[in-house]
Amino acid sequence: MPSIDLWYTTRASGLVALVLLSGTVVLGILTAGRARSALPGFARAEVHRRLSVLTVVFLAVHVLTAEIDTYVKVGWLAVVAPFTSSYHRTWLALGTIGADLLLAVAISSALRQHVPARAWRALHWLAYLSWPVAVSHALGMGTDSKLTWALGLLAVCTAGVVVAAGWRVAGAHRAKAALPRTVIRARRSIRSRAAGATPGIGGRP
Repeated sequence: MPSIDLWYTTRASGLVALVLLSGTVVLGILTAGRARSALPGFARAEVHRRLSVLTVVFLAVHVLTAEIDTYVKVGWLAVVAPFTSSYHRTWLALGTIGADLLLAVAISSALRQHVPARAWRALHWLAYLSWPVAVSHALGMGTDSKLTWALGLLAVCTAGVVVAAGWRVAGAHRAKAALPRTVIRARRSIRSRAAGATPGIGGRP
C-alpha cells in the first residue's frame, strides 16, 4: 500500500475509533445509570459490547498503519510503551497510554468469567479514563485537528460524553437527596403501624 494511502487510513481509522469510543462511553454511562430507553437492558448491553469490539478493531488498524508507514518512524516499542519514541513524544505517548488502557479493558472483558466482579468493575473504569487521553492525543497529534470539520466532530463527541456524565451525576444526587425522604416515610409508616397496634384504655386492641 502506498505511503499516502497508509496516511489516509491512519487518519480515518483514528477518528472512527475516537467516535466509536465516545459512543461506547456514552452508552456505558447511560446503561449504568439505568436510563429509560426503547431497548431492553440486554440489547443495550449487546450494542455496548459490539461498539467496544469495533473500537478495538479500528484502533488496531490505526496503530498498525501508523507503524508500517515508512514516512515516519514510530517504532514497535512505542505501540505498548509510552515515551519511547522521539516522534511527537508527549502526544504519541498519550495515544499509547489510551491504547494500553483499552487493551486492559478488552482483555478483562474477554476473561470476565475468570476475573472477580470487583476487579472487573475497577478495570472497566479504565475505559472512561482512556477517553480524555484519546481526545488529547487527537488534538495534539492528529493531522486533521486544525480543520473545522474535525474540530466539530471532536466537539460533538465531547458534548455527548459531558452531557451523559452530567445526567449520571445529577441522577446520583437526586437519588441521594430522595433517600432521606424515603427513610422518613418508612419511619412514619412504622410508627403509625405501631400506634395502631397499641392496646386501648380497656386493655383490648
